[in-house]
Amino acid sequence: MTVDSDLNVLVIAQYFPPDLGGAAIRAYNVAKGLLLNGCKVTVVAAFPHYPYGEIPKEYRWKLVKVERLGGIRVVRTFMPPIGSRGFCNRLLLIGVFAVTSLFALPWVGGVDVIWATSWVPGIVYGKVKRRPVAINVDDLTIEDVIDLRLIDENSLITKIAERVYRFFYVKGDAVTPISLGYIETISRKYCVDKSRIHVVRGGVDLSIFKPSPSSRHAGQKFVVLYTGVFGPGYDFDQIFRASKIVEEKIGDVEFVLHGGGEHLVYIKDQIKEQNLTNVKLSERILNDKKEVVELLNAADVLILPMKDYGHPYLGIAMKIYEYQAVGKPIICCAEGQPATYIRETGSGILVKPGDHEALAKAVLYLKENPLIAMKMGESGRHYVESNLSIEKIGLKMMAAFNEVLRNPSRLRKAEQQVARAKK
Repeated sequence: MTVDSDLNVLVIAQYFPPDLGGAAIRAYNVAKGLLLNGCKVTVVAAFPHYPYGEIPKEYRWKLVKVERLGGIRVVRTFMPPIGSRGFCNRLLLIGVFAVTSLFALPWVGGVDVIWATSWVPGIVYGKVKRRPVAINVDDLTIEDVIDLRLIDENSLITKIAERVYRFFYVKGDAVTPISLGYIETISRKYCVDKSRIHVVRGGVDLSIFKPSPSSRHAGQKFVVLYTGVFGPGYDFDQIFRASKIVEEKIGDVEFVLHGGGEHLVYIKDQIKEQNLTNVKLSERILNDKKEVVELLNAADVLILPMKDYGHPYLGIAMKIYEYQAVGKPIICCAEGQPATYIRETGSGILVKPGDHEALAKAVLYLKENPLIAMKMGESGRHYVESNLSIEKIGLKMMAAFNEVLRNPSRLRKAEQQVARAKK
């Protein structure tokens, strides 16, 4: 793969570490991958706020703050202290960032290409800078909220949202979804030619996420861990029901839920109401990736409990790659792209979403077959080493950028814009 390595890239991402969630991880991994491949990277991001809306003290009473994160120059802009709970709050925060992200313009110099996980400011910056814009797709937002029954498929707001999304998809010079499963929807529903779609999967920083020597000792419980955001896309009830079956059969298995989010209160209530003694909840938010790695390495099995959407899931959660990177077996409660990926990489056991009995069987199987569990973990680690390091993700993203920049029609359009500006 031959690419120019001296690109000046502007990344526009509402969510960026220390924010939690896949969108923040995706933005950071791409930015760091580009940096490691010789690009100059500037990020315009919101003040840290996801998921609780708790703005750190050092950002309060400011409109803009410039800092560096892992060698990346980050220009952060104002966000109100509003939690990302519910569709309306999320929509409000997206609107706020669309405006406040423009505060960063004086701190952003010349750029070659713009990569936007936040579409509205991305298109605006593209117009201002007269540079091509690659639109990132972490998830199919409209389709997801319909699947979660947050809005009605035939409602007026849905129809308006689809038209708005189609506008931005068409305006982007390229589209970079994280999953092969998104291609058909983006092309068919949003009128994007497939030649403009470049799938770039989520990467993982293998210098941080890696296996560590086991520190297990006799009598220690077998730990099944979920870590991340407690969001509406995950089915924790499946874990609760499976935990009861496991406890009846064997007493030294512990399910650990670590993280935070809008379903935190529900999880707390269910553990208490159902007296789930083998389910432990940890609310502590880990902003230090090394602490996250220690947590993952302390577990025996890592779990992805996706909600049953009624059809195969088209996306892939970023946490799967981190799970694989630490060399742990994965229990994947999902159909569609996550299941296909786990099957192809040989890195875990597949369970239908909502099937708590199958989940319990999978946990017991991995506990009773440690050599098989170890081989699954090794297989996952080998795959991400070979294909999904952030360096390789950065290289793939650069190839997409260079294809856009070399597009003759794009070059003619840019030359015309420059000529008009000189008049």
